[in-house]
Amino acid sequence: MNRRNFISSTLAASALGAVGTAATAMTPEKAPFKLNYAPGFRHFRNSAGEDPIDQIKFMHDNGFRAIEDNGMMGRDPFLQSKIGNELARLDMTMGVFVLGFGMDSYMFTCNQTGEKMRDTPDPEAVRTFIKETCLKGIETQKRVKAQWATVVLGADNPNLDYDYQFSNVVDNLKYACEWLEPSGLIMVLEPLNFMNHPGVFLKTVPQAYAICKAVNHPCCKILNDLYHSQIEKGNLINDLDRAWDETAYIQVGDVPGRNEPTTGEINYLNVFRHLHRKGFKGIVGMEHGISIKGIEGEKRLIQAYREVDAFAV
Repeated sequence: MNRRNFISSTLAASALGAVGTAATAMTPEKAPFKLNYAPGFRHFRNSAGEDPIDQIKFMHDNGFRAIEDNGMMGRDPFLQSKIGNELARLDMTMGVFVLGFGMDSYMFTCNQTGEKMRDTPDPEAVRTFIKETCLKGIETQKRVKAQWATVVLGADNPNLDYDYQFSNVVDNLKYACEWLEPSGLIMVLEPLNFMNHPGVFLKTVPQAYAICKAVNHPCCKILNDLYHSQIEKGNLINDLDRAWDETAYIQVGDVPGRNEPTTGEINYLNVFRHLHRKGFKGIVGMEHGISIKGIEGEKRLIQAYREVDAFAV
């Protein structure tokens, strides 16, 4: 073989090898999902280790293009920045972190801080706390390049009429929006079911929808966790449609058990098909556990999402 033919053959073989490598990398088991499912740092510890950066790489290698982390505000700022930089490098999206207002407080509903049944109303103290929490959230947002933060509205006070509480909630959320608006950080209000969270104020998507309409601000939207919605009232697809214009974020978990899709009664294949056909481009947060322990459970978790993502487009 002369030198020219040898070079041509070598280049052709290299090109074929590159095509083969690319094809291997884009097998159906590794390709991006149709929807933007977001695992958390608890989901792949056995497969990827404890390091959040290694976990992010593992998620990306298995087709996920987003993460979420409720406790992100409590992480070291240096680690937050590392996480944000790695997500940017891999073109992945940061989902929700929790904006820490307190699930059991009467802050939003009754303008009370501290021990919920003993305080007297102090709207100015509540507003100071809201301002400080929003500013801390914005600092976290900048490091991890986030767009959404979960807000729970605390406890329902049986000693105050619901309509007064509703009015307090709306006023306090409007005030929070004033601080969040320059950053673009969006509060997503999460209704919580009565079985796991008895006594909470915000229980249903229709209730959250009424609050968001009253607040009337782009920084205040709904987080519809379908696990909570199924327990509270069901009717998932209908509520998705009715609250569509105020819904910014979806989370999932199957019922019963709050584990991965395919383990309970919710037909997530149909739900995800519906979201896709409506053009949902946001995040579907994996706010659930895993039904099987260890690496095998994590493999099954990925397979479950492949199954419920296998709808026709």
